[in-house]
Amino acid sequence: MSILVFAEHDGKEVKTPSLHAITAAKSLGKITLLLIGSGAKTAAESAKNIPGVGEILVAESEKYNNLLAEQVAPLLVSLAASCSHIFAAATSVGKNIFPRTAALLDVQQISEISAVKSADTFIRPIYAGNALATVQSRDKVKLITVRMAAFEASPRTGGDGTAAIKSIDAVAGHDDLAKFVSSALSHSERPELTSARIVISGGRGMQNGENFKLLDAVADKLGAAVGASRAAVDSGYVPNEFQVGQTGKVIAPDLYIAVGISGAIQHLAGMKDSKVIACINKDADAPIFQVADYGLVADLFEAVPQFSAALDGVLKK
Repeated sequence: MSILVFAEHDGKEVKTPSLHAITAAKSLGKITLLLIGSGAKTAAESAKNIPGVGEILVAESEKYNNLLAEQVAPLLVSLAASCSHIFAAATSVGKNIFPRTAALLDVQQISEISAVKSADTFIRPIYAGNALATVQSRDKVKLITVRMAAFEASPRTGGDGTAAIKSIDAVAGHDDLAKFVSSALSHSERPELTSARIVISGGRGMQNGENFKLLDAVADKLGAAVGASRAAVDSGYVPNEFQVGQTGKVIAPDLYIAVGISGAIQHLAGMKDSKVIACINKDADAPIFQVADYGLVADLFEAVPQFSAALDGVLKK
């Protein structure tokens, strides 16, 4: 039985979140990648060198370009008979496609695993990450989404480069259930939030969206991504794609800087696996200090400009 990884790509190479899913899947053995949509063949050529990849299935049909669950799920169902496991990163794409696939297969989805114990046993966080559940599945095919923060990204090179690329046909989807209308994409020269090595986030303490320019200045100097707490997003300071937390993006950068964020449990669930956590908050009793490696009790409107100026001095050297 094969281990299948549904991998997202940008038309050139496999996207970083899927590299985390590959790391989780290859702990069980040699894997098969599934790449779909326009540009899948090009991405497959680069994926041949990913360690642990034994075969790559390519469905280069334009019908999959928008990654609608109603189109992609039937394709996964058609492949499931020869699979023991199907993995995907717990991105918005994976979270959309896999529940429908699980329903069509009448199996239990195992969501956002943080560890692989064995072929049928996995660990996943529950209660906003405050507890870990050990889940054992007896389903013939196991549908698993992977929490990116819990696994290192697989390197893009280092494999033997011998993975066979096999083209497969598109399958009939449920065209009557959903139709792609349009998408509005935000573009930034900064790193993507889920793959950035450094993230600086603002909370309700920023007071308004205009003040996020203070964080932008620091982010540009550090090559960092900018994030936000749910409170800041709900207040309209920044768009939804900035949100870090249980209902936003779950990240684990090398350095996470929390500015004006109290540290509600929902936010901590999205960033507490960061390697180093620093925070600035004028409330010394804020919960964020309990998880921070470095904390500064100060007014952010004084501390952040001072931090930015200090960076100028360091970077000039």
